[in-house]
Amino acid sequence: MKKIIFFSLLLSVAFGAYARTVEVETSYTGASHFDQAQVDATVALTLNTQAGLQAKLASERIFKDPVYSVAVPLSLDLDLVRISVRPFYYFKNKSDNPSYQDASAYGVSSQLRMTLRDDRLNDIYSHAFVNAAFAREKGTVFFNNGSEENRYYSQTAYSLGLSSTLFNTFGLDLIGTVFEYPDGISTVKGLRSVLNQQELAYLQTLDIVHDLTKYTVGARFTRLWADNGSSFYVSYRYGEFHTADPEHSVMVGNSFYVANRVSIDLAYNHVRTVHNVNHRDIWYIQLGAAF
Repeated sequence: MKKIIFFSLLLSVAFGAYARTVEVETSYTGASHFDQAQVDATVALTLNTQAGLQAKLASERIFKDPVYSVAVPLSLDLDLVRISVRPFYYFKNKSDNPSYQDASAYGVSSQLRMTLRDDRLNDIYSHAFVNAAFAREKGTVFFNNGSEENRYYSQTAYSLGLSSTLFNTFGLDLIGTVFEYPDGISTVKGLRSVLNQQELAYLQTLDIVHDLTKYTVGARFTRLWADNGSSFYVSYRYGEFHTADPEHSVMVGNSFYVANRVSIDLAYNHVRTVHNVNHRDIWYIQLGAAF
């Protein structure tokens, strides 16, 4: 973890000499089945371009060793259109079971965000966004007939969303996501993989998701206090999976500034399957600073 933090800080310092703004965030997510630490460094290279580095370490109960991953988000803001691309890579995780091969993954996610309404007089803003992502992972696929196979497996995800802000006081976000499996899914009952499905799409949960998703739909409501830069938010998501029971996810959070250019985001997430067979409580804290 020290190497990840050092690398992220080094990147921010290296770009900082040329950047207009440098933002650094560090966060911790914890639950009974995992702990995750993440460090982000983002630099504004010009008025409308940004680049950064994200590094994560996840300690999950189902893996012998921690899972390390990195991503390089890039964005271009063209007034009414914002384009974002985010390549990511999961380093090899050695299995303690000799029948399972070492797991790793790589892929890229992208977003096209378009302005639908920009009423600065009344502070009313609306945006639509389309996400597309692809991942290819090396893992062990389990089939319905009881067999298993060490192989590469591909996934794609597509999201469509709408985001609105009213009077700088209220915000509403709606999002839906569908997943596709080019290598087939009808005979698959499970996949041993290090990939968090949220690399492909935001699934409105703080959980690390390994189950293969069919679709998710959800909404988020935000109460804003623009004068002091704070907000309170609550979200709900329903999702169905190929390899798990359908589930509900409810999240509440509060973000605020504790000092000039220093912010905190606190959140709690409760995830529960439709028949209450499985439920998880997840906590999150993020500390951010801009220079």
